[in-house]
Amino acid sequence: MNMMFMDKFRDMGLLCLRLGLGAMFMYHGFPAIVKGPEYWMELGGAMSQLGVTFMPTFWGFLAAAALFFGGMSLFVGLYSRIACIVLACTMFVAVITKLSGGGGMSSAAHALEVGIVFASMFLIGPGKLSVDARMSDHGRAHG
Repeated sequence: MNMMFMDKFRDMGLLCLRLGLGAMFMYHGFPAIVKGPEYWMELGGAMSQLGVTFMPTFWGFLAAAALFFGGMSLFVGLYSRIACIVLACTMFVAVITKLSGGGGMSSAAHALEVGIVFASMFLIGPGKLSVDARMSDHGRAHG
């Protein structure tokens, strides 16, 4: 079956993807930010799986900020590709942490799946229904 007629909905699909993932990552990231330094230290301890053992509170705060502000960036469609790279890296650390914790692929699957989506969204871009596209169009019109 030829579904080429659906191509006209590509940007709407990207908008739905950005809005849904962005909202969910803000939802998960906000509590991680407000939990504070003790939680950030625990969260940042995951970096030890990559041999990074210094400043766990800093790394934990960066992870929490990546979740919330990266989600916000996706939701709005502003600096979407940067957000996707940051979120994909955060998911990479989550995958390594889950695998090294003995949970196996079943515990790491969600972070891996979402990381793949973020890597793909980096390549695809945010679509025409984004602030990024508006800024790009504005730059071309006045550049």
